[in-house]
Amino acid sequence: MPGHFFSFEGPEGAGKTTVITKLTAFLKEKGFDVVSTREPGGIEIAEEIRAIILNPLHTKMDGRTEALLYAAARRQHLVEKIIPALESGKIVLCDRFIDSSLAYQGFARGLGVDEVLSINQFAIDKYFPSLTVYFDLDPQIGLERIEKNQSREINRLDMESLSFHNKVRQGYLQLAERFSDRIVTIDASKSIDEVFDMTVTIVMEKISRR
Repeated sequence: MPGHFFSFEGPEGAGKTTVITKLTAFLKEKGFDVVSTREPGGIEIAEEIRAIILNPLHTKMDGRTEALLYAAARRQHLVEKIIPALESGKIVLCDRFIDSSLAYQGFARGLGVDEVLSINQFAIDKYFPSLTVYFDLDPQIGLERIEKNQSREINRLDMESLSFHNKVRQGYLQLAERFSDRIVTIDASKSIDEVFDMTVTIVMEKISRR
């Protein structure tokens, strides 16, 4: 039986990675076979592309170049890691997937959501997540969290203006409305324990429906 493919989205500093780490441990304790991964990255080739995209020195990168690099990393990640895991019946938890490209490049960069969706549909074929949890947060709060977290990498996207990050949030909110059958929104301004508990409820309900 094929596994479950869940993605987790949100602006910078929304707490996705922390929740995914806790959720991975929780599901493993329940006896599920879980693969936790991230985008861009997850496998060697995609991690190398990640280093190019997020390098703070690459300020001249064109928006379309950025979108194409994300799609290329996503394709390799999918065929090398996600699809094999799903085919073996595992639960895949992915820190960012297609919706990041739609919100960041499609909406915030102004490339067009449908245009970036087209690029990514070519890259991922039929492999959309069955559930996407979107952690909604005021970008100002997220950026303040990043500043306080000394252990977190500071990448090129963190250096964008507040207005850019506000556009990213607008993009996500529009996506949540457009793909309401797949995207569930959580208020990420709440405590990490509250956000985690809500996430567990949503994920376990999705798993139990099969």
